[in-house]
Formats: sequence, C-alpha cells, structure tokens
Amino acid sequence: MVCNEAHRFLVAEQLRASNSDSSSIVLEPVAKNTAPAIALAALAAGSKGDDPILLVLPSDHLVADEAAFQEAVTQAVSTAQQGKLITFGVVVERPETGYGYIKAKHGGLAPVSEFVEKPDLATARQYMESGDYFWNSGIFMFRASAYLAALERYAPEIIRACQRAFDDAVVDTDFLRIDADAFAECPSDSIDYAIMEKTDQAMVAPISVGWSDVGSWDALWQVSPKTSDDNVIRGDVVSHDVSGTLIYGGDRLVTALGIKDCVIIDTDDALLVADKSRSQDIKALVGDLNGREVTDHHSKVYRPWGSYQGVDIGDRFQVKRIIVSPGAALSLQMHHHRAEHWIVVRGTARVTRDDETFMLTEDQSTYIPIGATHRLENPGNIPLELIEVQSGSYLGEDDIVRFEDIYGR
Repeated sequence: MVCNEAHRFLVAEQLRASNSDSSSIVLEPVAKNTAPAIALAALAAGSKGDDPILLVLPSDHLVADEAAFQEAVTQAVSTAQQGKLITFGVVVERPETGYGYIKAKHGGLAPVSEFVEKPDLATARQYMESGDYFWNSGIFMFRASAYLAALERYAPEIIRACQRAFDDAVVDTDFLRIDADAFAECPSDSIDYAIMEKTDQAMVAPISVGWSDVGSWDALWQVSPKTSDDNVIRGDVVSHDVSGTLIYGGDRLVTALGIKDCVIIDTDDALLVADKSRSQDIKALVGDLNGREVTDHHSKVYRPWGSYQGVDIGDRFQVKRIIVSPGAALSLQMHHHRAEHWIVVRGTARVTRDDETFMLTEDQSTYIPIGATHRLENPGNIPLELIEVQSGSYLGEDDIVRFEDIYGR
C-alpha cells in the first residue's frame, strides 16, 4: 500500500479490519501523482532481491465481476513477464466525459495507439461509436524492473529522486517513511504522461467487469442499489416526491421534498446540495472554499490506537468522542494548558494518572488535571468508547508532551 502520510492510520485500520497484511505501508510525505508513487512501490517490492510482477490498483475503484477481472489479469501475466507495460482498458458502455480514453484494436491484448484526455460529450459519442477506444481504468501490470527501466529512460529525474528518498527511508512500526527532503525534489507526474504515452512497450488488456472509478457522486449513484423511485439512500432520511437522487445522511435526520436528479451529502464537516449532472464540477466548488479549515482537517481523526471525533468546541472547551481499539493504548503524556474529563460510555478503561493506575467501566468517569502525567488504555476485547471534555486556555493537538509511546511517535 502506498498512501499519504496523513492517511496512514486510516489505511492501517482498514487493513486490520479486513484481516489483511499491514506490514508494507509506504508513506508519501507529499503527494507527487501516480508515477512517483508507483516507483516507490516498485522499489519496495523489488528490495528483497526478486523481480515481482506488480498489479497497480487504485484503492477506490469498483469491480463488480471479480471473477472476470481475475481471469483478465491471469491472461495478461505472461505478457507482463516479457517486459511489456500493460494497462487495462474498460470496454466503453456509454459516452462518458469523466474518463480518459485509450485507442487500440479490440479483440484481445493489443499495442496502445493513443492516450486521449477526457473528451466533451460529442467526442465521447464518436469514441464509443468507432469501437476503437477503451476507458482508461488507471489499472496497470508490469514487472518492477520494467517500470523502473522505463522511468530511467523517459523520466530519469523521477526515478533518481525516488531512489534517494527510498534509500533514506525509515521503518516506523508497520510503516515505511520515505525521506521527505529527497521526495520533495521529485517531479509530480502521472504514469500516463511520464511513461505510458512515450513507451513503445505499452499494451491494452480489455476488460468488461462492471468497473467504475466512483469518481463522482453521479457515479456512486449509478453503481449503488436503488429504491423504486431510483433513489440511493443512506442514513436517517425521509423523502417525499423525490426521484433519481442520491441522499447520504449522517447521524441527523435529512428530509427532501419535490426534487429530482440531485445529490444531498450531509457529513459532520459540511452539507452538499447539487444537481447530479454537475458532479464533475465539484473541484470548482472546492476551489471556492478559500482555505477553510474543513478542507484540511476531518472531524474524525484516525490514530494508531483508534480514532477521535470532534463533537463540540467553544471558548476554552472542547468535547471529543474517543474510541480505543482492543489492546491499544495512548501514549504516556501530559498537557501544559488543558485539563481533561473522561466519561466511559462503553467498554473498560485502564487509566494511569501520575502515580496511580485504576480501572473505569461504563458510566464511570475521572479527571485529569493540567500537568498530570496520564495514559488511557483498553485492556478489554471490545472497543473502548468515552467522551472527553477538555478545558483550558489552549486546546491545540500540539500541547502534548510524550514520555512513552508504543507507536514510536
């Protein structure tokens, strides 16, 4: 797994929840697009002395027919073993303006003729009618050495920066931390621009597997189960005379009346209401947010021990909902500027406060004064949930002095 450093605990928790191996999470200190990210993966995969075949998969795509996809991958392995750079092209189902396209002959593995950008609707119709184009899925397969060699030929500045950053990487529990200074010097480029549009080794493997990149709210509506009114509903939602609409609610009631083909997304951070046909324009809306905090910080924050979520904040106080995973523990720490009240609502907590250690169960609470050395642990078999009320002159996350931390922070 290659991910941004800010997402490391979310990724680790998802891997744990799916019983997957979490021992190879490569952390990008900054986002540099897909070509450098895949270079890091190739360097990591090949660091054990072998030359593995890499199947490069974006983390957020949907493949409805897994068996058909597995068969397509299996059939392409022998071509990848020969040093070819394979991209999986999706058989076009409709004139889609949200995807890039690949021109190649249909009928099996074939050389790439051309990569083209996202077209307008008229051009997309022409592509579909011609039968010479595939959707660009962003899924690739090749030997690690073949990709690194292609970078050396077509984008040497990328591979050299990535090699320096990888050589100076540091292992941090389940994470491989890439050197930030070296990686910052790496050019930002996609695999399409850096390699696939230049190489003569690119091949297209056609797939028809119910694929979607779920890259817009409209795409999510298309691939989700629908009600009799063609609505996609999640959460506590009451609607009347509504059709063709996606409504994603959170913890509070969402109501809708007399609308059609819309998107309503209610989260702890913000509320979005949009025409479903304008889903591809969300980036323009985000650009108008003018650096609001909501664009940089989620209300729910993942940590190696679990997560916390802001509930309320005001002058000199803050309320959080904290979840500690079974067997996990926060660092032994203290705060210079805030006191904390902990109220256990589910599970069992082991609390260290200065020289004493004691247990708390549901409906019990304790107080952590300013300057007290403290630690919170979950010795139980179920998640520990508690409400934390902070009070003080400064409530920033940087007011933490750590004395011991099993996660090496």
